[in-house]
Amino acid sequence: MGPPGAGKGTQGTKVAEELGIPEISTGAVFRWNIAHETKLGIKVKKIIDAGDLVPDCIVEALVEDRLAQPDCASGFLLDGFPRTIHQAHGLDTIMGNLQIALDAVISLIVDAETLAYRMKKRATIEGRTDDTEETMRHRIEVYTRETAPLLAYYRERELLKDVDGIGDVDTVHDRIIAALA
Repeated sequence: MGPPGAGKGTQGTKVAEELGIPEISTGAVFRWNIAHETKLGIKVKKIIDAGDLVPDCIVEALVEDRLAQPDCASGFLLDGFPRTIHQAHGLDTIMGNLQIALDAVISLIVDAETLAYRMKKRATIEGRTDDTEETMRHRIEVYTRETAPLLAYYRERELLKDVDGIGDVDTVHDRIIAALA
């Protein structure tokens, strides 16, 4: 977890590779189901094509289906889910249904100035149109309003591990691995 620009995508991929577990990105799950024209994928495509947000019940069904796949039996890393308290409760239900439990929730701690710098750099390097000044501000507001409350939720359950997200990729990665040990 962490605000936009904290390094979640970069670190998630690196940690999943090191641990030999799949990185489960809700965006990737959406794309896979759409490409394979699954029943849920067809429904998701219609919603996305209409410009609407995918309802929690559908996101949760897709995540549950993905976590039930054999490659997740030895563990997995979630990227982009849960994003809200409602989705966290949904994840609790999913985990209960699958008779598994979360080991940890990593929160990358990065100051606002560093976030802005990283997102501007990413926009330049990757040509990302979603990293404009206005969208960056909006995404941070959405994170603060909807996703940040999850930190307290997971802290209460003693699952949250705060990790300093400032530094080069390898240094932050080493901090995450140490927090998981």
